[in-house]
Amino acid sequence: MASFKQKTMVSKDGQVSYKRNVVLNIVRLSAKEINGVASLSNNGMSKLKLMFSKDYYQGCKIVFDDNNVSVDVFINVYFGYGVNDVAFRVQENIKRSIESMTEFKVEQINVYVRGVVFDGSGEIAVV
Repeated sequence: MASFKQKTMVSKDGQVSYKRNVVLNIVRLSAKEINGVASLSNNGMSKLKLMFSKDYYQGCKIVFDDNNVSVDVFINVYFGYGVNDVAFRVQENIKRSIESMTEFKVEQINVYVRGVVFDGSGEIAVV
């Protein structure tokens, strides 16, 4: 699995360069726009991994392999929403967004629900 700061895709029409943060922001925004997602969570990652790994970033892990991408996203869900339904919609939205906005093909998307947010309290009950 390759890690990069900038990926250049070459076609007959020219070339397009993607920085790592572009794909990371697509994943974060795609997950947050689903009803039932309270926030992205860093609970699933140790502080050492967050500090030293270039694959982890604010609630998600992205691994690039040539023109393919694998995504792990860690979310907190609002109380009252079906976890399976929310996770499935997050997967679909991330895949659609990455493949429509970039030249990458999505290999897999893993959604980890790390907590539940109850209305009004703002506190997260960690699963």
